[in-house]
Amino acid sequence: MMQTYTIGQLGRLTDTKVETVRYYERIGLLPHPPRSAGNYRVYDGAHLARLGFIRRARELGFPLDQVRELLEMSGQEARSCEQVDELVQAHVTDIERRIHDLQTLRQELMQLLAQCQHGKIAECLIIEALQPRVTG
Repeated sequence: MMQTYTIGQLGRLTDTKVETVRYYERIGLLPHPPRSAGNYRVYDGAHLARLGFIRRARELGFPLDQVRELLEMSGQEARSCEQVDELVQAHVTDIERRIHDLQTLRQELMQLLAQCQHGKIAECLIIEALQPRVTG
């Protein structure tokens, strides 16, 4: 007999909120499950495996469109994994860009902190730096 799961069980097993499971169904990442006689969703092992795949890809920072691509490619087992490699390399490049941006942001904030004279808010260089610059 095949193991089945309620949406709550599926969520607990994959550490996914029920609302997120429903969302993945709505956007087509997770196939809609059949319904029981009582009109409850009935998930099986394939749903569990697919949701686990989605969750892991999301943990690794893949956006939903790339998760969709990875899911499509995972079903084509005889195909070369070159396209997967390219997708992952693009993701790594994006992560490296974001790391650089965060390091730049950190450096800018550290410079602001270094200028702090611990005076009053009216003289605060950090607050002054955050004020919009009006041109005109």
